[in-house]
Amino acid sequence: MASDLSKVPLLARREIEARILAPVVEALAPSCGREQVMAKVRQAVEGLAVQMGADYAARAEVTSLAELDTLVELWSFDGALEVEQLVHSEKAYDFNVRRCRYAEMYRELGIAELGLVMSCQRDFAFFKGFDPRVRLTRTRTIMEGADHCDFRFRWVEKGEQA
Repeated sequence: MASDLSKVPLLARREIEARILAPVVEALAPSCGREQVMAKVRQAVEGLAVQMGADYAARAEVTSLAELDTLVELWSFDGALEVEQLVHSEKAYDFNVRRCRYAEMYRELGIAELGLVMSCQRDFAFFKGFDPRVRLTRTRTIMEGADHCDFRFRWVEKGEQA
């Protein structure tokens, strides 16, 4: 019987995943090579994220940039993110993350590199599964040392330029 993980806050889920995956990566790195192990982890996480995006879209009544409000709420639950809204329209949804407790947690665990794969990089794959008309651009992340993460979403119909 599968449990409903949606009742577990996302930040807690990521910490549980990280605490399990980090020792596995460390155990495999000497024999398989760290770069190869991280590449396989990235590939697996991206595959899961695409599927999660598709599953989320299937439950949503409509896929649009308006649905991002619900996603940002989910990601930010219990103060996990401090978000500064910049633009919110049918075609553009821009915000900056000013504080990221995900990044803080990964750094405290000493696994910022794994945090990039488990959280930051999965955002792009999630939206591939969610709706191919959503384009995400991000040039900086707190996880990589920036003072904020710059999320820029565009809704692009087939044949349009982002």
